[in-house]
Amino acid sequence: MRCHLLFSAAMLTAVLATVPALPPEASAQQETKASAEAAPAPKRDLTGVWQLRSSGSAESLAPEKDMPPMTPWAKTRFDAEKPGYGSRAAPGGNDPILQCDPIGFPRIMFMPTPFEFVQSKGRTLQFFEREHEYRPIWTDGRPLPKDEDPTWYGNAIGHWEDDYTFEVESSGFNDRTWLGPYGYPHTEDMTVSERYRRVDHDTILYNIVVNDPKAYIKPIVGPQRTMKLRPKEEIEELVCVWSDETAFAKRIREPAAAKRK
Repeated sequence: MRCHLLFSAAMLTAVLATVPALPPEASAQQETKASAEAAPAPKRDLTGVWQLRSSGSAESLAPEKDMPPMTPWAKTRFDAEKPGYGSRAAPGGNDPILQCDPIGFPRIMFMPTPFEFVQSKGRTLQFFEREHEYRPIWTDGRPLPKDEDPTWYGNAIGHWEDDYTFEVESSGFNDRTWLGPYGYPHTEDMTVSERYRRVDHDTILYNIVVNDPKAYIKPIVGPQRTMKLRPKEEIEELVCVWSDETAFAKRIREPAAAKRK
């Protein structure tokens, strides 16, 4: 039951957008105080269950106001997309995840569900509650493949820049996913750079940059986000079930989209 509720509620952007947020100054003060009180971070270790600190709803790679101009190809594709949620929501939306297609990377990073880091020799695994999907990040010194078969989650390699900063480079994505719930596309040439900086025992500061010159005239730079350790959290099964998704769409999402229009 919890799984179905999470899957449905995760995307109710219109409802959750009405919840007031703390002013940036207050949020920053709380973050600084919490960091000062937290135990120091272990060296070269991200092990544990983490969750993005967010509004509680699915987020985009970057706010719409910060998205760079699109190329003609991307603009044409963007205009043809019909999101199921947000300001462009419409009944009968064609968001791939409404058909239970894999959400893909990096979009899965901005869902309001936890993921787990598991470190082993030669690789670090990200295991996502959403879709019960995993992503291997190779740390054995190999380069990214030069002739890749495009996949939903691409290929990733990582290394430690210092004792507390883990950097990841990814490529090899297919172009069937969106960069967020509003329909921003990407090409198979997209590359992603990430930085996970563990500033204390309970906190990771996360930065992401997407490069896709065939779709955007300059890199997309996501705002710095905070991830918090959830030591008592366990990753549960949260797969996309077509019958449940269809029922939710007809009962809640499509009537809400029609009312917004």
